Amino acid sequence: MPITTTYPGVYIEEVPSGVRTIVGVATSITAIIGRAVRGPVNKAKTINSYADYERIFGGLALSSAMSFAVRDFYLNGGGQAVIVRLYRVETGEDAKSAKATLSADNVDLEAASAGAWGNKLSVIVSHDDLSTVEVAAEQGLNVSDLFNIKIKDGNTGSEEQYLNISVVDGPRRIDKVLENKSQLVRVEDGFILPATRPGDGTYTVAAVDEASDGDALTSEEYTGVGLEAAKKGLYALEQVDLFNLLCLPPEGENDDYPAGLVAASGTYCEKRRAMFLVDSPSGWDNKANAKTGMQTGVGTKSKNAAIFFPRLKKPNPRRDNQIEEFVPCGAIAGIFTRTDNTRGVWKAPAGIEATLRGVSDLSVNLTNEENGELNPLGLNCLRSFPIIGRVVWGSRTLKGADQLASEWKYIPVRRITLFIEESLYRGTQWVVFEPNDEPLWAQIRLNVGAFMHNLFRKGAFQGTSPRDAYFVKCDKDTTTQNDIDLGIVNIEVGFAPLKPAEFVIIKIQQIAGQIEV
Repeated sequence: MPITTTYPGVYIEEVPSGVRTIVGVATSITAIIGRAVRGPVNKAKTINSYADYERIFGGLALSSAMSFAVRDFYLNGGGQAVIVRLYRVETGEDAKSAKATLSADNVDLEAASAGAWGNKLSVIVSHDDLSTVEVAAEQGLNVSDLFNIKIKDGNTGSEEQYLNISVVDGPRRIDKVLENKSQLVRVEDGFILPATRPGDGTYTVAAVDEASDGDALTSEEYTGVGLEAAKKGLYALEQVDLFNLLCLPPEGENDDYPAGLVAASGTYCEKRRAMFLVDSPSGWDNKANAKTGMQTGVGTKSKNAAIFFPRLKKPNPRRDNQIEEFVPCGAIAGIFTRTDNTRGVWKAPAGIEATLRGVSDLSVNLTNEENGELNPLGLNCLRSFPIIGRVVWGSRTLKGADQLASEWKYIPVRRITLFIEESLYRGTQWVVFEPNDEPLWAQIRLNVGAFMHNLFRKGAFQGTSPRDAYFVKCDKDTTTQNDIDLGIVNIEVGFAPLKPAEFVIIKIQQIAGQIEV
């Protein structure tokens, strides 16, 4: 603010520069949704390694396509991931409950999360080595109110121990201690604590109290009624600020997506400015079926979705390393991340650098001619080449069919657009409620222009000069007096995206020698 001069001398005034740096958002945070062995249900958990996944969600499992997709994601260069575990309660005459329960004498406990993993929990209650009378008195308790508890997980061998806890209200009440600290058990929901502590002993889960890993998922677990408002299922991703890629490894009974899920996911990704990596159906076991399937439709034509074919063949550690088929979405997301880190979001995540790590074969090996029939339909093929190995050999969105003639034909064009949109959306929040006139417009041009110029210098756009590559407009031509009266400032940003070189044509001509006369 202006300085008030009161005495003769020199005054220092700091003048704001108007620079508000726009930082580019992350480009490859990957959301993966499906079944898991253990862990919280309908909660979005951010992880940074497969070790994190094993610790929270239990690692590989035959009942979980998601577990293999997460492994492939990290094997192929993945970074940060958001995991959402879904669970469907088992149905049928002999159906088991979601959570295993056990009674530690007079205290009913349950596993911290759903799944059969809780069946091997055990609890040891002891009254030895309790705190002194003075310490108990400080808590308003008697020594006879206190006990120790040790919890063991027979699956992993992990243990937890809590000393000097009580069933009596106070700072060490068992339900609060377990709720805040334990990764294994909770006091059973709705259980009223007894007046006296449980007796010494070892307690395990009885057969009648065992849980199951649940049934195969249906569309109800992903997009059922009320899930969007409750931020559950697919919409549990509302719990996180940002994700860029969505993987939904099929967890249905027939190893395919439940009805309607692809369409709902494509729509949701458009809302969140993310890309949906669609796995081809299990019935696409040859070129003809894939071609027919693309012509029939896969459930969405979203510009924010891309489909990949065929599936991957890899050893399954849970079946003595027998070769089985797996969906490619996790590996593809890893390649997207790897490409972003080494080349940038404007580079197509395909080509000889986009190798599929850990893949021994593909479920369908395509020829160039077969690939040539599928590529114009917008189907991204995975190919196997001598020496190079298995690679991603396509980079089109589901708007990429030649007949559609869409401006969103290519994955890198769509992804850099989403990147710019999200970055500018977040980086211009400071503009709201500022005086809407030329000083503000100049600041906007300065900061947005600096962001776009930085991308130009990195090689993100076509053109040899900034004038050819991008433009930023914010002035009296874009924002009229009527806009100002309505509280609107219009910012126009344009850029010339790089498009992948899908077809390389080499022309060879034979030159005839000169004819001697």
